[in-house]
Amino acid sequence: MAKKIYLKKAALNSTLLVSSFFLSHSTFAAQLKYQDQGQLHKIAAAVSPKRLESDVQTLVDFGTRHTLSETQSNTRGIGAARRWIKAEFEAISKQCGGCLEVIEVKDTISGEKRIPDPVEVVNIIAIQRGVDEPNRMVMMSGDIDSRVSDVMDFTSDSPGANDNATGVAGVIEVARVLSNYKFNGSIVYAALSGEEQGLFGGKILANHAQQQGWQVHGVLNNDMIGNITGINGVTDNTTARIFSEGTRVIETKEQAHKRRFTGGEVDSASRNLARYIDTIADRYIPNLDTMLVYRLDRFARGGHHRPFNDMGYAAVRVMETNENYNHQHQDLRTEDGIVYGDTIDGVDFDYTAKLTSLNAVSLAAMAWAPAPPNGVEISGAVKPSTTLKWQRNTDTTTVGYRIYWRYTSEPQWQFSRYVGDVSEATLKNVVIDNYYFGVAAVNKDGIESPVVFPGDVGAFEHTIK
Repeated sequence: MAKKIYLKKAALNSTLLVSSFFLSHSTFAAQLKYQDQGQLHKIAAAVSPKRLESDVQTLVDFGTRHTLSETQSNTRGIGAARRWIKAEFEAISKQCGGCLEVIEVKDTISGEKRIPDPVEVVNIIAIQRGVDEPNRMVMMSGDIDSRVSDVMDFTSDSPGANDNATGVAGVIEVARVLSNYKFNGSIVYAALSGEEQGLFGGKILANHAQQQGWQVHGVLNNDMIGNITGINGVTDNTTARIFSEGTRVIETKEQAHKRRFTGGEVDSASRNLARYIDTIADRYIPNLDTMLVYRLDRFARGGHHRPFNDMGYAAVRVMETNENYNHQHQDLRTEDGIVYGDTIDGVDFDYTAKLTSLNAVSLAAMAWAPAPPNGVEISGAVKPSTTLKWQRNTDTTTVGYRIYWRYTSEPQWQFSRYVGDVSEATLKNVVIDNYYFGVAAVNKDGIESPVVFPGDVGAFEHTIK
């Protein structure tokens, strides 16, 4: 313990050179004080468990929301569910004076193992445009569709209360809360279809984002945010998991070769998005500890953030910690005293509200904050100091930048320096070999962007061209 405290003190007392000017440690002591954001506390508190329960019940009452189910009925099937979600977004938009663009983003899928015949896969999307940077996007998503044991059974009752009516209800609730505010960047609220049949809704929306030239800086996919009692016998309403990929699947051989010698295996944009959400939880969501899981998704399983990862976007999965597999993808039945099926009595709505609040505050912080800086570079090999450079943001929101660093074995950023409105800074006597580094942009209220790790591995703008 003594050694760790000594090393931390040494790092904090290191001198920083900014644009050739010396700034004393006392100067930074004042600048580094975290600014608590009252508006974010209000947003967290505004999420309603009762509204979430009402919305989940409505979705359950459609009987089944299977991707191949009924589309003409007004009371049963995925078509009725989609129309209800769209009507909810439109009602929210009316309340905020038309602040939401409510659209359908869809495509016809056929010839697939789980969609052999042509089926229109329809996503219901609401966009709350930013005041200053309307093309810069952060997104929350949940899946409309449900299933039972046979993935092709589209007629049996499939309530899908936790998987994933909770995620969709969370998206709608966050739209209700955040539509009362104005943001610098845009927020996308996405109810996606076709997840159980092959992540088709996410693929359709990710392609749409690329075609529209959206600057997507974070996708928070919520898939099962309501169960607190796991198959392992654990009951816990104080934790949640955030899954994130380590390196981009689109990484080139040249980029992988460079990463081998400079690091970054645990510092993709998605991984630093997860760290950002984890920090938000610590500061603004009472009695919630988020677990950073260094894996794309649960072991050998998938979710709707993956299509965005496949396009190079920063995207994570937010979900409960303890799953109950008896309540996932199961026919409604009782066998040997065990109740199977995803029914509403298995959802804890106070817990769902807690995770929904986490999404709301994370989205609000990123939309108020400046964009993550582009072009972050680092140098300092065989030198006593480390220098970082980046492109200064051209928006009206950014007032400065903060450099972060941590020991390479640590999961979260440990040390930081606010360096002002510059494009280059040097940490004197902080040796590049011993730490990982990153840069975040800061607005006038002290709200920061996610941290950007240097190079292609950490860039938030790195997408398929």
